[in-house]
Parts: sequence; C-alpha cells; structure tokens
Amino acid sequence: MGYTIDELKAKIVELKSRLDVTVVSHFYQRDEVFEMGDITGDSLELAKKTMKDDSEFVVFCGVAFMGQSVKVLNPEKRVLMPKLACCAMARMIDTLYYDDSVKAMKVAGIAKENILPITYINSNADVKAKVGEMGGMVCTSSNAKMIIETALKEGKKILFVPDRCLGQNIANMMGLKSAVIGIDENIADADIICYDGFCSVHQLFTIDDIDFYRKKFPGIKIAVHRNVIRRSVIKRILSDRPLS
Repeated sequence: MGYTIDELKAKIVELKSRLDVTVVSHFYQRDEVFEMGDITGDSLELAKKTMKDDSEFVVFCGVAFMGQSVKVLNPEKRVLMPKLACCAMARMIDTLYYDDSVKAMKVAGIAKENILPITYINSNADVKAKVGEMGGMVCTSSNAKMIIETALKEGKKILFVPDRCLGQNIANMMGLKSAVIGIDENIADADIICYDGFCSVHQLFTIDDIDFYRKKFPGIKIAVHRNVIRRSVIKRILSDRPLS
C-alpha cells in the first residue's frame, strides 16, 4: 500500500528512535527530505558535522561525492546513500582523465615533480586520492583562493581540476595567468593550468542575464558564484558602472 508524506515522515521518525542512525540532508534536497535531517548543511560542512556525531550509521541524502567525503572523514562510520545522485562536473573527470592531464603537462615541458594538483571538492574520491599521491590539496569554492595562495609558495605549476571556471576566476582575481588543457596553447606559460570541466548549471548564466536584470532593476546588486564562466564574473565586477 502507498503512504502519504506525513505517514512516511512518522515512519522515519519511529525508525530513527530505534536504530543507531543519523540522517544527513544537503540543502539541495526536497523540503520533505531536508526536514528529516538530523544534520543539515552544505557539502563539506556536512562531512565535518558528522565527525561530532556518535551514530554508527549515517543515511546521507545528497550527491555521491559528498557521501564519499563523509566516509573519508569518518572511516569508522557506515555511510548509506538512498540514491547515488551524481554531480555532472564530478563525472567529467576520472583517474584516467587525470593521468592524461598530467601527461599533457609533461608533454608541454613541465616535469611531474614540478606539478602541484588541486581538486575542487566536487570530485570523486579516486580523483582526490590521485591528487593526494602527488602532494596536492582539496579546495572548496570559498577557500580556493587561500589554497592556491598556499600552493604557489612551493613554486610549482598548479593543475586545477575539474572546474576550469573556478580555476580561471581565481587566477583572474589574483592577477595570474591561466590556461585550459586541450583548449589553450603554451600551457606551460600559465600559473594555473585547468582541466576542461565545468558545472552545467552555472554555464546557463550569461552576461545577457546580468544586463537584463540591471536594466529591469536599476541599482540591483549582482551576486555571482565563482563557478560561472569567466566573462560573467568580469561583468559582475563592472556591474556598478552604467550600461552603454
């Protein structure tokens, strides 16, 4: 027989009272799923919060790479995911594509020992492991600039995966040169060498959208995520200037 949403919620509450389990819900979940979460928040935040939780089992409601992060930070916990939801950008790179990127840099004249990889957290655990093997780092969109600043102190070329937009935007913010493997020539001249991955959702926002809303609502403040295409971020920087 089928259950109503309220009946399902009551059943979940009853099961949680009997089982050693914590339900973790990402902000992206539907309201009725999010409301069932004992721990709620954003990607890395969820993994860190579960470190303070005593339950043996974690039911993680979110994207697959986020559930992996919970397991990485909590190896003693049993992490269960009702559905292995995917992040399109995380799926754009695997260990073979990662190795190909390193090879491309070597062909361009950059020795492997002079490459320091950084991966955006929106990547799978096997890619993160590859990055770790080379002494690299994992970043979020909020701390990417700080991570890159730290990495540059080693005097190496940065391989940034998988999000080219985040890598290019941070490079632009810092006055550094960036290049994208497979698109730009002379990648060895760049400070930050990006893998050609992107967030399919963030690609939908264009400078035309910014122009439209600035015309419709004069004086509006435009907030832009660092994962959007570079020209949209530049347009954001100029958003306080009058349209021509």
